[in-house]
Amino acid sequence: MSALCPVCNLTLPLSLIQSHVNSHFEDDEIDPQIESDHHLALQLASSSSDPSPSTSALRKENPFDKVVSLVHLQTKSQFYSVGHGGLICLLRNCLESELKSKSKHLECSTSLLSGFVDHFQSSKEDKGWGCGWRNIQMQCSHLLSCRVEAKRVLFGGSNFVPDIPSLQRWLELAWSKGFDVSGALHFDNRICGSKRWVGTTECAALLRSFGLKARIVDFAPKKSKSMYLSVPGSAIAPKVKSYGPMDRYVVKKGGSGKGKAVDSHSSNSSRISKGAVLMEWVWNYFSDNRLNVSSGVHMTSKGPLYFQHEGHSRTIVGIQRRLLGTTFTPQYNLLILDPADFTRAIEKALIEKRGWEGYLKRGAHTLTCPEYQMLYVDNGIADGEELEKLKTIDSHFVEF
Repeated sequence: MSALCPVCNLTLPLSLIQSHVNSHFEDDEIDPQIESDHHLALQLASSSSDPSPSTSALRKENPFDKVVSLVHLQTKSQFYSVGHGGLICLLRNCLESELKSKSKHLECSTSLLSGFVDHFQSSKEDKGWGCGWRNIQMQCSHLLSCRVEAKRVLFGGSNFVPDIPSLQRWLELAWSKGFDVSGALHFDNRICGSKRWVGTTECAALLRSFGLKARIVDFAPKKSKSMYLSVPGSAIAPKVKSYGPMDRYVVKKGGSGKGKAVDSHSSNSSRISKGAVLMEWVWNYFSDNRLNVSSGVHMTSKGPLYFQHEGHSRTIVGIQRRLLGTTFTPQYNLLILDPADFTRAIEKALIEKRGWEGYLKRGAHTLTCPEYQMLYVDNGIADGEELEKLKTIDSHFVEF
């Protein structure tokens, strides 16, 4: 067994790692770059008011020992690793093959994709309550793979996605440092070992505690605006959380399931109106608000979106737009990874290029919920005053 030194990134046996890290700080003066690199980790580790029983043993240690202990305590999440360059690469191949089919309604098709994302499926242990954590893991897999600055600060520089118990511990530590105080109170400041649902606000608190600029966007009717985080003074207002059982698809009870059409050709006009708002926002996000994007399949610099609604959450890894008819009316399909699906089944469908649409495509007609939340992560690492501001979870409100 070995561990990564959070100061110099040297890998050493566990028996030597603590003394090695302490040796970096035996001198009176600490290297300014080292101090800067680990400022955020120290903020988490140095809490003296951490209520978590799982971290109570760390309280009497000095700050640098705590960093080592946190890295040592966390466990890497087990998941099925997809070959062939990963799921996003396989999805890109399918979208390109679809485009080459020369079907009339695909002639003006454009697909925008995020970078690498691992799929974390729900297990027997977390089925029915763990979708939020699984989407946090998907978000982190992208950050660790595609953003150097995130890789440096996330989870003590461990360079892996922790399992759910470890993520719960990190979230409690974030709460103990003042990230999302009202959200922490909702959970009585404790989440370790529980099966309670989490959502975008918990994901934001966890990621922000590392200095990552996680942003929340609320989609809801205008009459609901006063209940959302974007309104001044509403930090303690009720948040949209997943209270219901984990549903498999974004359809009403009794609606169509997998195997039925998931494309948006026969969309109901009222659902299209609401869904179009969300779809256009997602398109603008992945296109970086560019007006003209050529047809084809494009990889973007944008990360995946944590996609939350009542009862379930999923991860949006891209969007497809088709311009139909002489008026070039846009028709969208979200490209989604669902924790409720089996990774091997998704991989098989993508490799065989058969049935993959049922796993990954969702048209506007599936957007039947009254409210949605999105989370994305801006570039850069916050520090100082900017980091302090991130402790208050806010959001941008988009009216349906």
